[in-house]
Amino acid sequence: MLDRLAPTDRDLVVFPEAFARDFGEPGSDLSAYAEDLAGPFATEVERVAAARGSTVVAGMFERSTDPERPYNTLVVRGGTQASYRKVHLYDSFGHRESDRLLAGPIAPVVVDVCGWRVGLMTCYDLRFPELTRRLVDAGAELVVVPAAWVAGPRKAHHWRTLVTARAIENTVYVAAVGQPAPRYTGHSLVVDPLGEIVVETGPGDAAEPVVLTAEVDRTTLAAARRTNPSLANRRL
Repeated sequence: MLDRLAPTDRDLVVFPEAFARDFGEPGSDLSAYAEDLAGPFATEVERVAAARGSTVVAGMFERSTDPERPYNTLVVRGGTQASYRKVHLYDSFGHRESDRLLAGPIAPVVVDVCGWRVGLMTCYDLRFPELTRRLVDAGAELVVVPAAWVAGPRKAHHWRTLVTARAIENTVYVAAVGQPAPRYTGHSLVVDPLGEIVVETGPGDAAEPVVLTAEVDRTTLAAARRTNPSLANRRL
């Protein structure tokens, strides 16, 4: 799937949360699907990234110190190597992600991709603005948010609103990549630092994945930070 969907001639390719293996039925055991960061999935991500000449981000379940609760991890391979373990577990809207997954350390992960500083978050992290601000304080100019945003009433509205808010309040680009309908919300989108939607898909269909392409540019970033100098003006 990685090899089939990863486009060519792109500096950064972002796949959704839990791309290696879906969450399965609510409450199901995920430990059997956990791998090490040097395991088959991360190795395949690295191979595809090398073949495309890109940096690739994709979600997996990673073995942790608790054999029954893996980490929900983003692996970054290609032009740079890193990993991010999801900090905020989805104990909300009737779900209990912490029953089967372990939260990662509270530390911002920012990587360099072709001269851009890229911050990493996962899904439910989007609802916690302090994490995005810590990424920006660590230098992030683009924040990527792989997600499996569960579908339901108001959920698409929350998703699009929060992605846009994180971009505006931090004057950064946000690239939010969601698993598709019917189980999830879809609506992958890229928002610029003034809150304009650069590109967006609809709910999508798991049977027909969609590839979105967007370009970020420093002129837009600099103009946004001149127009809305909220980072410079903050007092807390």
